[in-house]
Amino acid sequence: MTVHFIGAGPGAADLMTLRGARLLAACPVVLYAGALVPRELLDTARADARLVDTADLDLDAITGELVAAHEAGHDVARLHSGDPSVWSAVAEQMRRLDAAGVPYDVVPGVPAFAAAAASLKRELTVPGVGQTVVLTRTSARSTPMPPGEELAAYAATGATIVLHLAVQRIAELAPQLAEHYGADGPVAVVARASRDDELVLRGTLADIADQVAAAGVVRTAVVVVGPVLTAAAFPDSHLYSTARPR
Repeated sequence: MTVHFIGAGPGAADLMTLRGARLLAACPVVLYAGALVPRELLDTARADARLVDTADLDLDAITGELVAAHEAGHDVARLHSGDPSVWSAVAEQMRRLDAAGVPYDVVPGVPAFAAAAASLKRELTVPGVGQTVVLTRTSARSTPMPPGEELAAYAATGATIVLHLAVQRIAELAPQLAEHYGADGPVAVVARASRDDELVLRGTLADIADQVAAAGVVRTAVVVVGPVLTAAAFPDSHLYSTARPR
């Protein structure tokens, strides 16, 4: 029996992959984070599936559920919001399943930053403007950032930055970012990307904190910073150029 770590996507139920949906509909045990996984997804699970909300469970309890399901001969759909490859806490679960001899696989999902870019109707890599995207976060009460991964180091490159788990600190972070992108540097905050209650805020590093405070955004949001957000005069991609060798 197998534990399937499934990227549930950014929020909209129809943004889960076909493979993830197929596995979810087939597994007799489903573990999910109630605060992050939309209820519509759970409606597609088996009628007799055991549904376990992991929101209030610690790692030991979650691992216990996975191991118990395996010992009972049950496949498990372990739903994670977005894509399991970033900030999903999958790595420590895999480590424990390896130790317990429980097989697992991973089904990728649509990440929050991709859903945010879609909502903004912007490409994050624009020819001649920005060709690097930095996905990062900051630390306050969360796990400390490793040495060398300070926000200022990334901002100094001028690359497009996508900040996760940071919107609560936007008033503190915006001035730091403005040192490199300028006070008029474009920024966007996308809260609950792809959901019915999605909220998009656009502005500059000088005014975005006030917008976030006025809108009451405190979680489930990504912050995108960089000139690609407002780029208009840029060369066409070489990909479709007639000068490109065929």
